[in-house]
Amino acid sequence: MPLIGYARVSTEDQTPLPQSQALKSAGCVEIHEEQASGGDRARPVLARVLDRIGKGDTLVVVRIDRLARSLSHLLEVIERLEAKGAFFRSLMDPIDTFSPQGKFTLQVLGAAAEFERALIRERTKAGLASAKTKGRVGGNPGLRARDPAALRKVRLARQDGYMERLNETAQDWVPHVRRLRPDMAWEDVLRIVNGPLPRERCWTQSRLLRAVNAYVRDGFLPGNVLDRAGRRETDDRLLAIVAAIKGADPDITLQAICVRLEAMRERTPRGRTSWQPSSVAMLLERAERLGLFRSKSV
Repeated sequence: MPLIGYARVSTEDQTPLPQSQALKSAGCVEIHEEQASGGDRARPVLARVLDRIGKGDTLVVVRIDRLARSLSHLLEVIERLEAKGAFFRSLMDPIDTFSPQGKFTLQVLGAAAEFERALIRERTKAGLASAKTKGRVGGNPGLRARDPAALRKVRLARQDGYMERLNETAQDWVPHVRRLRPDMAWEDVLRIVNGPLPRERCWTQSRLLRAVNAYVRDGFLPGNVLDRAGRRETDDRLLAIVAAIKGADPDITLQAICVRLEAMRERTPRGRTSWQPSSVAMLLERAERLGLFRSKSV
């Protein structure tokens, strides 16, 4: 069971060496270091680690706060690892999703997070009801007066809230956009992004484009991802789609790729709706020869 270490420091003045030494002592076969804020969920090194980690691997950190600063982010990362058949371990905290005790701790944390959200909702409702009985009008006086400074504060707050929500989903779409654009059309990128996601988390093209524009504006993605994609012949397009699916999950089986393509309603090179592993293998071989992706053995 390979152990993959992740070490993070917040500033250039700090060194990840103590974390890396602890991870090495714990038996990590590879260690990834990153200098980034813990509140930033779109960390490129972490994104690559989560993108490449495979079934049976374990992501290891020294402390939970090296991975996530919020419970929601921690649970999101662990959920993504579990979807890949991978595990999570913190050396300084009682969390190891490979063990029954660690799974129980995680369940307790999840329940606590939901309880906290429920309390906040109830307190908000109670506060509004109390204010109403005392004759106070809810809302911001500055907004009611259309004060420009108040309007600007609200606009910035909404923008920050939107970016925070985007950061919670960044692992679902940022790696695909970074890897596939502008070589692939947005319709195909969207279908690849949505492929492994449950229905309730699927994206629309307009929502994805808004998110990408926001990340380009703030420098989290390069501007060329918004460039116009060139036209592809049908066969070339299939090669790119199959290579993208395989590149996102190197351990995915040929049969699983067939299922994914059928769910995407992609037709085979011969126009059929039912895919066979042999057809996928042929496309993967051609895609690898063209340099669209590299197999693990390379």
